[in-house]
Amino acid sequence: MAYYGKCIEIVMEQLDKFKPEKDNPEQFLETASTSLQQALSPQKLAFVLEILSGCLEYQKLLTIVVDAFYVRDGRLCLWADYSLFEVICYLAMFQLDELGFQLFCNIIRSQPVDKTCKFLRFFFNPLNLCSWIKDEWSLIYDTTHVKENWIDPLMRWQPEVQELIKQLEGVPTDQTLLVKTKAKVTRPKEFNLTVPKPRAITMPEPVPTVAKTKPVPQSTYQEPVEQQLLQMIKRYNRRKAEELLLKANMEELRCAMPRLHRDPQAQDFEKQEQLQSASPIRRTPNVTFFKPNTFPVKLNTATILREGALYQRQVEKELQRVDKLVDGAGDFSEFLEWQKKMQAKDLEEQLAACECRRLQGKLSHEEAILARQNLIQENKLKADQKKEETAELMLQCAERRLQEEKAMKELVGQIIEAQKNVKVAQMKLVKGRQQIVQEVIEESRELLQRSMEAAKEEQRRRCELTAQLRALETQPTRKGKLVDLTQIPGYGLEGEMSVVELRERLALLKETQKREQEEKRDQIIQDKRVKSQKLQNTMEQISLCRTAMGRTAALRWEKKKAQAGSLGTPSQDERVLELQRRMEERVAERRRQTAKLQVSPPRTVRPQLRAQEEAQHWLKLDQSRERRLRAMQEADRTCEPTHHLEAA
Repeated sequence: MAYYGKCIEIVMEQLDKFKPEKDNPEQFLETASTSLQQALSPQKLAFVLEILSGCLEYQKLLTIVVDAFYVRDGRLCLWADYSLFEVICYLAMFQLDELGFQLFCNIIRSQPVDKTCKFLRFFFNPLNLCSWIKDEWSLIYDTTHVKENWIDPLMRWQPEVQELIKQLEGVPTDQTLLVKTKAKVTRPKEFNLTVPKPRAITMPEPVPTVAKTKPVPQSTYQEPVEQQLLQMIKRYNRRKAEELLLKANMEELRCAMPRLHRDPQAQDFEKQEQLQSASPIRRTPNVTFFKPNTFPVKLNTATILREGALYQRQVEKELQRVDKLVDGAGDFSEFLEWQKKMQAKDLEEQLAACECRRLQGKLSHEEAILARQNLIQENKLKADQKKEETAELMLQCAERRLQEEKAMKELVGQIIEAQKNVKVAQMKLVKGRQQIVQEVIEESRELLQRSMEAAKEEQRRRCELTAQLRALETQPTRKGKLVDLTQIPGYGLEGEMSVVELRERLALLKETQKREQEEKRDQIIQDKRVKSQKLQNTMEQISLCRTAMGRTAALRWEKKKAQAGSLGTPSQDERVLELQRRMEERVAERRRQTAKLQVSPPRTVRPQLRAQEEAQHWLKLDQSRERRLRAMQEADRTCEPTHHLEAA
C-alpha cells in the first residue's frame, strides 16, 4: 500500500504543477518523464505516466465530477485534495477492470479514509451516475459511447464498491488503516547528476522584403476601341446583307425562270424590259479594311442530309394536311384572325402600360422635388443648432488641452529619469550575452572538428570500396554466342518453330492482309460514289424547296407590312388620365411652394439649369419610348413570315 501511496502522491504533485492555459500536455509529459526517470524504477514510472496521461486527456470529464462533489458534499474538504479526487475518479472509470478490484482497494486504503469514503459514496451513487453525470458527459461525447463504456461498467462495480465503503467507515477517521512495516533495508541510490541544459534555439533569419509590384492597369479590363469598331462594322454589314437577301427573295431570278421555245427577238426584247423595270441593287459601301469573303458556303454531308430530311418531313406534313382537308377537317383561318386581334389588343395594353410607367416616373420626380425642398428647410434649422453646440465644445476642448499639456510635461520628466537607469541595465545584459556567445563558439568549434574527422574516415572507407569494385569489373568475361536459325529451341511448348519458319509465316500473313486492304478500298470507293449521287439528288431537291419557300415568305411579309401601317396610337386609358391629372396637381403645388421660398439672386442659376436638365431627361424618355414601340412593331413584322414559313 505504501508503494501505491507514493505513486499517487507523485501523480498529485505533477497535476498541481500542470496549468492548462500555459502548458502543452505532450511537452508536460515529456518533461515529467525525464525528471522522474532517475527517482523511480521503470515499473513505477510506467504506472505514474499512465495515470498522469489519462488524467490530462480526460480532464474535462473528471473536472465535471470533482467540481460537483465540492459544491454538494465536499464543502469541508480542502482544495489541495482536488488532484486526489481526480486520480480516484480516473482509476474508477478507466483502470478498475484492468487493475482488478483488490488492487483498487489497496490503492484506496493507502489514502485518507474519510475523504475517499465521501468521494466514492458521491461518485457511485446511482442517482448521480444515471442522471446529471450522464447528461454532462453526453455533452462532450456520444450518448451511446458514454453509456456503454463508462456508466454500465460503473453500475456493475457498484455493489463491491458499497461493501468497500462500509469496511472503510468502520475505521476511525483520525487514523488510517494499520499497515505492517518492515525494517528499512539499505538500498543503493544512483548519483544525482545534473541534467545538461538544452541548446539555445537560434534566432530565425529575417524575411527579405520584396519591392511592391505595380498594379494592373485599368486598360486591361476595358474593351479596346478596335474591337468596338469591328462590332459596329459587323452589325452594319449584317443589316445590308439582310436587305439584299430580302430583295433577292422578292425578285425572281433569271436562272429560275422557265425556258420557252420562242423566237430569239422576242426573248431579247423581254430581257431588256426586265432590266429597265428592275431597280438596281445598291452595292454595300466599302467600309471594311479587310478583303470581303465572296466565296459561297460549302455545306458538309451532315448539313445536306439534315436539311433534306427537314424538307421531306415538311412535304409529308403538307400532304397529310391536304388529305385531312379532303376528308372534311377544319381550317386554321378563323384561329389566325382571332390570334391577330388578340395580338393587336395586347399591343394596345402594352402601350398603355408604358404610358402609365412614364407618368408614374414623372409623378415620383415631382414628389421628390417637394420632399427635397422640405428637407432643405429642416437642414437649415439643424445647422444653426449645430453651430451653437460646436462653439461650446471648442471652448471645452481648449481647456482640456491646457490640462493635458501640463500632465505631459510631468510625464516627460519621469521618463527621462527612468531612461538613465535603463542604460546601466542594458550594459550589464550586453556583457552577459557576449560571454554566452564565446562559450557557444568554442562548443561549435569542437563539434566541427569531430565532424571533419568522421568525414575523413567515411571518405577513406568509400575509396577502398571503389577500388574493390573496379578490380571486379576488370576481370575478363566471355562474349558472343552461336545461334542456328533453322533449329527448334526444344522447350516443349505447343506451336514451337524455328526463326526461319516464323519469318515465312509472317510473309504469308502480310500478303493476306494486303489483299484484304485492297478489297476494302474498292468497297469504300463504291460506297462513296453511291453516297455522292444521293447527296447530289438531295441538293437539287433543297434548292427547289428554298426558292418556293422564299417566294411565299416574301409575299406574306409584304402583306404583313401593309396591315401593320393601319395600327394606330395606343388608346387612352382611365389609369393614364388619372395619372395625368395627379401630375398636373403636383406641378402646380411645386410652383406654389417655389414661389413662397425666397431664394437669393446668385442662386437662381442652378434651378434654371436643373429645369433644363429635367426637360431634356423627359425628352429622352419620350424618344426611347417611341424607339421601343417601333422596335416591337418591326419584331412582329419580321417574326410573322417565319411563323408562316414553319406552318407551310
